[in-house]
This record gives sequence, structure tokens and C-alpha cells, in this order.
Amino acid sequence: MAEIMFGLGTSHSPQLSVPPEGWFVIAERDKVNPHVPYDALIASDVPKRMEGLLTLEVFREKHANCQRAIDELALALRQAEPDVMIIMGDDQEELWLDDGRPAIAVFRGSTLYDRPVPPEQDPPAYRPAHWAVHGEVEEPYPAVPALADHLIQSLMDRHFDVSIFSEQHPERTLSHAFTFVRRRIMRDRLIPMIPIMINTYYPPNQVRAARAWALGEAIGEAIKSWPDPVRVAVAASGGLSHFVIDEELDHQVIDAIMNRDAESLKSIPLEKLQAGSSEICNWIAAAGALQELTPSLVNYVPTYRSPAGTGVGMTFMQWQPA
Repeated sequence: MAEIMFGLGTSHSPQLSVPPEGWFVIAERDKVNPHVPYDALIASDVPKRMEGLLTLEVFREKHANCQRAIDELALALRQAEPDVMIIMGDDQEELWLDDGRPAIAVFRGSTLYDRPVPPEQDPPAYRPAHWAVHGEVEEPYPAVPALADHLIQSLMDRHFDVSIFSEQHPERTLSHAFTFVRRRIMRDRLIPMIPIMINTYYPPNQVRAARAWALGEAIGEAIKSWPDPVRVAVAASGGLSHFVIDEELDHQVIDAIMNRDAESLKSIPLEKLQAGSSEICNWIAAAGALQELTPSLVNYVPTYRSPAGTGVGMTFMQWQPA
């Protein structure tokens, strides 16, 4: 029988993969980000709360804390030695465009590809982080078709209408939600993966919190019913709150996962799960699949970068057997 023997959750923001000096540059983008009511935030009491948090010294300390957390997750994954990794992640117009954007999709083919994306296509502020999500040459990622088909059939039996695909569009790359885990967490050991692609980001068919929990729960049950003796790791990629940090929301999510409080996770309203914060649904799905393991918080680092309180609630967690 298959065994879920490890889990991890990691933020994947470009802010993690640029030098701390680059946080000031990323902050300039927030002024024109349509998801950020920048002028309204500047006119509020937020700038006063940001006093003392926007210095290079603070940025360097928080950057170092994040790198240590990523290193800890990478080491824990290496020590767990899984045979396959199931990654809950979203796509941001890398693989799916307006020609089709499924709410939930599972890849059932044999190979996915991280295809080189010219760095000049990235916004200038994000170019120093390009290395963390894409290589310079096409890299094949092995998948697990038989287990993927089992997951799909099990999800259909549980009334999830799952989109499937066996081939990747030849001109598109795999989302950074998955390539970040490959490049920054897996590192030199390429673990066969099954991406569970959840549309958290784009209305109107965004997966809601309660549905994300149910999806993860169903995936967990499906894995345990797979007859082959494989060791499975489950990962959540993205989040927590951004582009404006909401520490109250972040702590609600972290505390609910730590306390196995499914109702708290399922009750998060859709209006709280918009833009980057929507990736919290990837964590909710992973937590639903990992209920039999014990969660532990590696670190939570609110990386504020502007007087408007923009940034990312960087969060790193792992699940181990009790």
C-alpha cells in the first residue's frame, strides 16, 4: 500500500530568490499593481506601522531567515526519501491561458517540462529570481501516470469533475509553483511528481476553501488506497498572504493547520483569498491530504517591503509521522 510519509509547505515568491537589496525594487512594482490599493494604504495608518521595518538591515535578517527555512525543508525532504511527490499549486498564465483554465487539473502523462523562458520576459524587478524557477535548457520532469490515473478515478468517484491532460502545450512551461519546488527544495534529486493544478487565482471558477479541503482529503484517501508500496510526499506551493500582508489571516491559517482545525480553514471567505493570498487554498488542500501526519512550523516571516504594507507572509512548514 502507498504511504504518505512526508509533507511540506513553502512560499514561492520571487522575493525569496533575489538579494535583500532587490526588495526595494520589487516594492516599486506594488505602486502600480492592480491588486494593491496603494494610495489608500499610504493614506491610512499603515505607513506608521511600517516604521523601522523597511531598512536594509531588517531585509537582510528576514532574507536570511527565509533561506534557512528553505534549507531546512530541502534537508527534510532529502531525508524522507519519497518515491513520488504530489504538489498542490496554481498556474499564473504559464501553462493555462484563456483557451482553457480548469478549476482542478491533474497531469496523467509521463513527462512534464520546465522550458526556458527568456529572462527579459520577466519584469525587471523579478529577473534576479529567474534562476529559482527556470533553467537555461529544457528540463524534463518525470511523472507517474499510473498513480495519476488512480487519483483521477478516485476523485471522480468522490464527485470531483477533474480536468486531465497527458501532453503539455509545446510553447508553454510548467508553472513556477512547481518549478520552484523542483529547483529550490528538491535540488539535485529530481523526484517524480504529480502536479495537482488548482485555479486559485483567476475568477470566476476559483476553487473555494471548503472545496480545497475536500480535494486534499480525497487525494489523501486515494493515495492510501493505491496498492503499490510507494512512499509519497505532499507539498503546498505558494502563499501565504500577498500582495498586502495580512498577518491575522496568516496566523489563522497556520494555527488551524497546527491544530487540525478543518472548520477554520474551510470557513475562510473567498474575498480573503484573492490575488496572491488565494494560494492559501494550496495549503488547505495539502493539509486535507496530510491529516495523519504531525505538522510543525519551520518559520513565518512577514517580509514587508513598502510603506503600504506590501510584501508576502512567507511561510514554511513540514509534516512528519508522529
